[in-house]
Amino acid sequence: MANFYLSLFLFFALFLGHGVVELQASHHVYRNLQTSQSTSPNQPYRTGYHFQPPKNWINDPNGVMIYKGIYHLFYQYNPKGAVWGNIVWAHSTSKDLINWIPHDPAIYPSQQSDINGCWSGSATILPGEKPAIFYTGIDPHNRQVQNLAVPKNLSDPYLREWVKSPKNPLMAPDAMNQINTSSFRDPTTAWLGPDKRWRVIIGSKINRKGLAILYRSKDFVHWIKAKHPLHSVKGTGMWECPDFFPVSTYGLNGLDTSDMGPNTKHVLKVSLDDTKHEYYTVGTYSTAKDRYVPDEGSVESDSGLRFDYGKYYASKTFFDGAKNRRVLWGWVNESSSVNDDVKKGWAGIQAIPRKLWLDKSGKHLVQWPVVEIEKLRVNQVQVPSKLLKGGSVIEVTGVTAAQADVEISFDVSDFKKAEKLDPGWTNPQLLCSQKGASVKGALGPFGLLALASKDLKEYTAVFFRIFKGEDNKFVVLMCSDQSRSLQFFSFNISSISHPTSCFQTLFLVLL
Repeated sequence: MANFYLSLFLFFALFLGHGVVELQASHHVYRNLQTSQSTSPNQPYRTGYHFQPPKNWINDPNGVMIYKGIYHLFYQYNPKGAVWGNIVWAHSTSKDLINWIPHDPAIYPSQQSDINGCWSGSATILPGEKPAIFYTGIDPHNRQVQNLAVPKNLSDPYLREWVKSPKNPLMAPDAMNQINTSSFRDPTTAWLGPDKRWRVIIGSKINRKGLAILYRSKDFVHWIKAKHPLHSVKGTGMWECPDFFPVSTYGLNGLDTSDMGPNTKHVLKVSLDDTKHEYYTVGTYSTAKDRYVPDEGSVESDSGLRFDYGKYYASKTFFDGAKNRRVLWGWVNESSSVNDDVKKGWAGIQAIPRKLWLDKSGKHLVQWPVVEIEKLRVNQVQVPSKLLKGGSVIEVTGVTAAQADVEISFDVSDFKKAEKLDPGWTNPQLLCSQKGASVKGALGPFGLLALASKDLKEYTAVFFRIFKGEDNKFVVLMCSDQSRSLQFFSFNISSISHPTSCFQTLFLVLL
């Protein structure tokens, strides 16, 4: 008898789904809402597991790193309201990636090269353990240019003050390089090549061709644009927040961004401004040619591999040398409207950081929440094994919080019933929308109803389906369905009198 074991680690404060409001990567300025404050004392959707400041808008994680044993998270932040605008680099530090100390903003408009905005970028640790930050500034002509900032005091492990280079901008569009002035942003962590020259890439586009523009430098101050991009793909549009890093072909340990060893492959991730989705490829980086070539069969489009199929964007990794791991951060934007964001007084969270490594097949990445997240576990609720028959709905009693960290396994014995996977089903997100929680199948849907009301009129379904693919291999489709969630509809937060009592129930289901 064949057995199927599935282990699931979910955080239900993170609202994933399909068919809901699109994540906004190309931001709209709401000038009349820049200083609006929350009018509601009720905050039913604030999280306990995820990083978020007490109030206001946040988006891209920036400059993530570890320095003198302290983790640093910088992020795009509006200090004046819960909508995009007035962007600065907010800054928080932690010793465990879980408990964070806020500091004053590290980078804010103060030079001609960033007077109209301090947008996303990355941190690089230079020789001698000296951090440096590259970020995109918006100059007086609204050109996107690249700037450098370094710590004022290297003896301060919290890096509370930063000094901008007087030579800024270090990279800028001009008549010679013909770079698109409005599509030149989000520099990556730099890496050091065998020739002792630094490299960095910046996202851009030419018409509908996405580009990773490559620059080189001997001293990290004077940069020369390469004649060719590191990589480009036609028809993908603007590449935002690119990320380029090595992964080991064996084991789970991460690699420093400059590691070019023999047992190494590379990953290129881009965030697509046109579709508000990300994709990544695994491939080979030629240090001699300074070109990246994805492995054969890679899908380089919106249908490619993703870190996350939910509302997840502008992701950024860093190498944690203290624990020899690569850690992934990403921005999550909720499904609420601008008006609702203003009423609740905040918008956006950072997804739970995840450890990232290459699967043993060498074809895709594997990820798992950082082990430190287990520090937040309290009041454990254990459920004995249950036999789920068709139509079963079993309440998990004892879960009294609006947020729960759940580990669950399903043992499936009869695979003969599995529906055949149609070769044309290449988009899992589309398939989830076509086969929602209410659509019965051969093996599935089964899973969880989270944030559920007692009468099951409202819930968020997190469920699975099993299909039989080619060569009799089985494929598991994991979905979430918000169509019965109150958050799916527009509502007035101030009208909720008891915001948590309606959403404390968790059910196991086989539909």
